[in-house]
Amino acid sequence: MDDKQVQFIPFHAINEFMLSDYRLKVLLSVFNDFSKLPGERRTAINNHIKRRVKVPGFRNSTQAPAGIKARSSVSTFENDPEYVAQILQGWADLRPELSQKVFDFLSSQEWDLLPLEADRTKLPGFQIEWPKGQDYDTLGKAYAEMYPDDKVDENDLRLMIVWIANRLPYDMYDDEEEEEEEESA
Repeated sequence: MDDKQVQFIPFHAINEFMLSDYRLKVLLSVFNDFSKLPGERRTAINNHIKRRVKVPGFRNSTQAPAGIKARSSVSTFENDPEYVAQILQGWADLRPELSQKVFDFLSSQEWDLLPLEADRTKLPGFQIEWPKGQDYDTLGKAYAEMYPDDKVDENDLRLMIVWIANRLPYDMYDDEEEEEEEESA
């Protein structure tokens, strides 16, 4: 029996890892392609917008143009973990090829992953454990070796790794160190 407990931090903790211009880019990409999202994702995002996002000049914030809605959503994205989860799942839904490649890549790196089709919005947040020696640069190089023709944006790759792995690099750990600690206990 494994006594190890998984620790989570709320989804909006990702803001500590995102540049403000990239956060806006993610929001814009979701709202610009909003009609391409599955119906349940559009409904979930719209429900959060109706409750939490105020767009000047609009009684119903969901009716605002994509750019205005995205800019008005930034503070909600910074403070509402459920909204972050819905936006990031929508962002990933709009990039099925990148999602699949990152899933396959992380699997090849022996990461413990949920199935790709799992709804990550149902989780309590991001796990905080991240394998040592697998920082963003190392992962980026390994991804480029596995997919040499893929010219994915560095920030998009990092965000997809975080989302598919459901991990933020808060607590870097080493499997070998962990095994040694368990053996000595």
